Amino acid sequence: MAAALAAAGAGARVVLVDDGERPGGQFHRQAPDGPARGAAVRAVQEHPRVEWLPGCTVWALEPGGGHQAAPPGRTDAGWTVHVLQGPADAPGRTAHTLRAAALVLCTGAYDRALPFPGWDLPGVVTAGAAQALAKGQRTAVGRRVVVSGTGPFLLPVASSLLTVGARVLGVYEAGSPAAWLRAPVAALRDGHGKLPELLAYAAGLARHRVPYRTRRAVVAAHGRDRVEAVTVARLTPDWRIVPGTGHRVEGVDAVCVGHGFTPQLELALAAGCTLRDGAWVAVGAWQQTSVPGVYAAGEPTGIGGAALAAAEGELAGLAAARWAGPGEADVVPGAADAVPGVADVVPGVADVVSGVAERVPADVVTRALAARRRVVAGRRFARLLAEAHPVRDGWHTWLGEDTLVCRCEEVPYGVLRTAVGQRAGDGGGGAAADGMCTFKLATRVGLGPCQGRICARNAAGLCGPDALPDPQTADRRPIAQPVRLADLAAPGLPTRSPGTSGAAVPYREDPP
Repeated sequence: MAAALAAAGAGARVVLVDDGERPGGQFHRQAPDGPARGAAVRAVQEHPRVEWLPGCTVWALEPGGGHQAAPPGRTDAGWTVHVLQGPADAPGRTAHTLRAAALVLCTGAYDRALPFPGWDLPGVVTAGAAQALAKGQRTAVGRRVVVSGTGPFLLPVASSLLTVGARVLGVYEAGSPAAWLRAPVAALRDGHGKLPELLAYAAGLARHRVPYRTRRAVVAAHGRDRVEAVTVARLTPDWRIVPGTGHRVEGVDAVCVGHGFTPQLELALAAGCTLRDGAWVAVGAWQQTSVPGVYAAGEPTGIGGAALAAAEGELAGLAAARWAGPGEADVVPGAADAVPGVADVVPGVADVVSGVAERVPADVVTRALAARRRVVAGRRFARLLAEAHPVRDGWHTWLGEDTLVCRCEEVPYGVLRTAVGQRAGDGGGGAAADGMCTFKLATRVGLGPCQGRICARNAAGLCGPDALPDPQTADRRPIAQPVRLADLAAPGLPTRSPGTSGAAVPYREDPP
């Protein structure tokens, strides 16, 4: 939403393509009925230059959107965006194509859940799913709920569950928030907006007498037809179970687990964007990717929360609007000089001023400068969070021989471990030569409907460091989302309409 409003405010016409049925995304998730809540949500719905397209999935991107998509004075042909509109599991979805001069990819992330005995029982859900159900449907995943994992996201999840009437039996943090104390100045400087929020969540847990325990985790779930109890154990700093510390919590009908997030990279990789650190979309000061005309914001560039994503979105929207063409916005020659000393204020601002054009309107410089300050502070705080809440390798010791690692193909840990031993016994030295390929062929791990989105990181961690997949190739999919063959074969696609989960796309209409 921030990208769409910034681009529209800079004079571009914008299509905001959303896989949700209501605007707002995950953070500003709206109820299925009733008026829109939140100023940004209402602004998106009411802005004359923003068209919001709900319930859409982008299944492919292609370079080349036709000459009408190219800004004046440039020869690049923009992008063609292939879209399906309607429920993902419904037949007869409506297919569209969109011609775009610039793309802003805000595809978000999804929960990472570590396997443990019983994690495949009904009633064990990701923390994000529980949060979405509570905020979007005002429904709790259960009446007596346990929350387990690592990271500050556990706190708002527990708070949302309490709000919709669930009893939270405990919040179990596998790490130790004391790691924040290693950099108290940085936490106070860069997290001034986040720390009060976290303290408010903690106060809410205290009011409801919800236990919050660190260095502990749900290491097993028990039940016949669904979860009925869990085993909670104390962990060492590397997340191994401390012998003799496991105890059962009875009367549980839901378990919410979350061990961080995995960015959704399919569309960024389809566009040809370069990754940094093997996991995140590399961006410059304007949120520009390595591909001209393609920008990225939010979780694909690094997990940092809603405030950071909004600041990145604003920068990306301003840049995308200028790339797409000035439109109705007036460009004032020499206006960049109206902000003295801008290059010395914060890292990257020199690029913000000069990275898109020699002359930048003064109001754009002012907005970009403020957004850039928020981005720099937000990224510093995000790094602090990542260092305080890493996923440690000791979780491997939670698994039993029959614990499913790949739920789609029902591959247990014992089968995967046997394949690792055979690979080493054959002189392969682990998976160095071919990554996960040998293990996929031998066990079918990662070959089910999710195509490794859920299990790939966990399975690779169990197979050894050499098996860790390279997202630049492992997450590259010509078809980014599941599509029915009938939809692919449908003739005569109209040439303007929907797009992807949370992407803002400044566009120029094709002629009739």
